[in-house]
Amino acid sequence: MALPPLATTADLAAAGATATGPAAELALRRASARVRKYTRQTLTLVEGDTVILPGGGRVLALPQRPVIVDAQHPLTVTELSGMTGIELACVEGRDYTRLGAELTRGEPWYQPTRLVGWPYNRPSGVWAPQVRVTYSHGYSEVPDDIVDIVLALAVMNLSNPENLREQTIDDYRRVWASETIGGATLSDSQKADLRPYRRAAFTVAPS
Repeated sequence: MALPPLATTADLAAAGATATGPAAELALRRASARVRKYTRQTLTLVEGDTVILPGGGRVLALPQRPVIVDAQHPLTVTELSGMTGIELACVEGRDYTRLGAELTRGEPWYQPTRLVGWPYNRPSGVWAPQVRVTYSHGYSEVPDDIVDIVLALAVMNLSNPENLREQTIDDYRRVWASETIGGATLSDSQKADLRPYRRAAFTVAPS
């Protein structure tokens, strides 16, 4: 799925960039990719995303944030049994509690018609080895501090599209910052600003 840039060409023009069309769009895509790679977050709104997460513990952390749960964006959580093919739908407030992006498993509740076998003799209060979650996450409006960083990177990309270190024409000599060579990179201060949005490395099995 192609994700939209984290800023618009109108934002880029307002930031002082003169490039338009494909050049501006490419600069925004490259800058957005840098930010997403560092934060490990999509950041823009994604609805109805389905992932299979490793369980086995009491707390299940959803990888993408912020999590959106309302009437239009339901949260569906299903424990998977593995080879038996049995699935157990979990209900918030009955099987688990939710605090932000963390789902804490309560004492297991079993449907009266469940088949003999899994989850028989499962440890209490522990998620199954695999859990399928369908949820919505991200921002309908990207936060301003993220937009500012994307625009700064995009402007740097546009300032040195040929990845030159320096250019000399007669008596004129121009030297580009090393950060612009090979594509603009995040500075230490920008990384610090993005750190609240960043999540720890997390492995998610494909759905």
